Amino acid sequence: MPTATIVGISGCSSSGKTTLARLLRSLFPHTLILHQDDFYLPEAQLPLRSGLRDWDCAASLDIAGLVDALRYIKAEGKLPEGLVSKEDQNEVGANGVSERVERRLQGEVEEWMRGEGQGKLSAERRLVILDGFLLFGESVRDVREEIDVKVLLRAKYDKAKERREKRSGYVTLEGFWEDPPGYVDEVVWPNYVEEHGFLFEGGDVEGKVNEKVVSDLGIRVCPGEGEWSMEEVLVWAVEAVKEALSEDR
Repeated sequence: MPTATIVGISGCSSSGKTTLARLLRSLFPHTLILHQDDFYLPEAQLPLRSGLRDWDCAASLDIAGLVDALRYIKAEGKLPEGLVSKEDQNEVGANGVSERVERRLQGEVEEWMRGEGQGKLSAERRLVILDGFLLFGESVRDVREEIDVKVLLRAKYDKAKERREKRSGYVTLEGFWEDPPGYVDEVVWPNYVEEHGFLFEGGDVEGKVNEKVVSDLGIRVCPGEGEWSMEEVLVWAVEAVKEALSEDR
């Protein structure tokens, strides 16, 4: 019977989640991507925060629909029928990884597939990468429980804000969304801190990770404290995925 291992990649907006997901898909065979952003509610149903539409909270998402999709993937080994991704229409720009490193990692994955990873991935045993801004918070426990391998990307406030504000906007169910002035400070960053503070000592999302909490939840936190390049993140993530799949007997 077909099955799938679900890898959840989460973190603050503009932390590199979608870029990493696409890079991993290019390296690991039999890999699909599911975007949490494809489970937004219609814009008119989104809550307000500071008088602005809030795209960065659990209440903006069809959580039940996402959980159903994850359970379908585990049962059928494929994405739900009829799922059309709006997120795939959004550009992520250059990935910041050199061709040399991509070729090296491709070779390492192929070697792993012939050895320790033999039989771990196939048309009947897929890898599905779920990328989303809110996968591990207490408000989305039902989502968190469906994820087999949990990866958290960190981000510094300054870098996350700079990257987010450079984006032209996002394709949505209704059309196109552009952040109004001050959106990161009023909506994006406060939501991130509220949902992820419990993973860090003292609630400081730019400080030390609470090792006990992340260990209990099985979350692999990317090192580098949000300062690593995408190339460094990818090298680490490839090893994390191989390790997790090798542990899966």
